[in-house]
Amino acid sequence: MTHTRRRSARSRVLAPSAALFVLAAAGCSGGGGPSVEVPTPPSEAAGYCEKLHAVLPETVAGLERSDPSPDSDLTAGWGDGAIVLRCGVPRPARMDDSQAKAVDADGVNWLLEQPDGADAGPRFTTTYREAYVEVTLGTEYAHDITPLSAFAVPVKKTVPDSL
Repeated sequence: MTHTRRRSARSRVLAPSAALFVLAAAGCSGGGGPSVEVPTPPSEAAGYCEKLHAVLPETVAGLERSDPSPDSDLTAGWGDGAIVLRCGVPRPARMDDSQAKAVDADGVNWLLEQPDGADAGPRFTTTYREAYVEVTLGTEYAHDITPLSAFAVPVKKTVPDSL
């Protein structure tokens, strides 16, 4: 009877340790950046996104490219999630709001949205383009649209105006 108790106690100690090991291993596997939802655009928009992915810069705002997981031509990232781009996202409902704010960065117009949450940075989505390109910036860029300039030439080159 004593043998069973010791075994049970040992199992209880080992079980959480094994669970932590599995979680740690899972956290270390996969891509370099955070996990993001991959958009599912129509085929025409996906074609523009693939072309965009091929010409995206290796650095943005001094941050090295570190694409999120899962690996996709529809997503890209810099600085381990500080800047995340998703191409082919649905048209944001906020674009119908006449009070919505927009910014121009080197000839590309972007809708500005501020998601809820203290740890959420601004989200920008291109307007007047055949595919919607979304860029989410970390909170350190809450008042700085400079990173958007890095995407102006690639977006203008690969995603046609919808006007």
